Amino acid sequence: MKHSYIDKFRLEDKTAIVTGGGGILGQHFCIGLASAGADVAVVDIDLEAAEKTMTLINDEFGTKAKAFQCDVTSEESVVQMVKDVVSHFGQINILHNNAAGKSKDLDAFFANFEDYELDQWKEIMSTNLDGMFLVAKHVGKVFIEQGNGGAIIQTASIYGVIGPDQRIYEGSYYLDRQINSPAIYSASKAGVIGLTKYLATYWAGKGIRVNAITPGGVESGQNDTFKRNYSNRIPMNRMAKPEEMVGALIYLASEASSYVTGHNIIVDGGLNAW
Repeated sequence: MKHSYIDKFRLEDKTAIVTGGGGILGQHFCIGLASAGADVAVVDIDLEAAEKTMTLINDEFGTKAKAFQCDVTSEESVVQMVKDVVSHFGQINILHNNAAGKSKDLDAFFANFEDYELDQWKEIMSTNLDGMFLVAKHVGKVFIEQGNGGAIIQTASIYGVIGPDQRIYEGSYYLDRQINSPAIYSASKAGVIGLTKYLATYWAGKGIRVNAITPGGVESGQNDTFKRNYSNRIPMNRMAKPEEMVGALIYLASEASSYVTGHNIIVDGGLNAW
């Protein structure tokens, strides 16, 4: 008998939804799933960004990819997106719940905790956690109707696991503005991990596996001061590259992780090991 364990990582004949598929990490996640053989529904509130990812996939792999516009904070929009994906591809086998919120008001988003506005808190929570709930709810229904299980992977954050070191942000800028890590980000991402564990046990009997990926800090336009401060906190002494998150996703989406559920894979260069 020949064993081919590497084949368990293959995703041919699978359809994956990736929310936030036009983003910095989302684009890499979509391309990674396509490289493993999956058909990919690239979902984003920004249809143009989703279409760019779709084009990259179709040009490079010849894998079927299709862009879909969706506001994950709207149940009506989520329901329509899921219907459209099933109509186009005929099935859903993998959900990467990856979309995260971008504030309409960066001054409000980066405000001190003591001055934080409740409306701003709710705005970010509506995408980072409420959106996860809505997409998981409606894709989960499809999984149950199909009757052959499924894999859900949800993107959390290292600051949903540990508290941020405020010293990192002294003199730190992102795209030319002073930054910090607000409490709403930590609270919402910790909620993603809690939701993941709940759904893993809730749907285990249906053959639906639910896991999380927790990225550490990824290079994406921060200034040198931030990169240096952050890297000095990391055992591997550097920030992550976006593509370094993809291997964990392919593992959790594939049969290679068939006995893994309720798990949170932390990809952070060792930060949480200090």
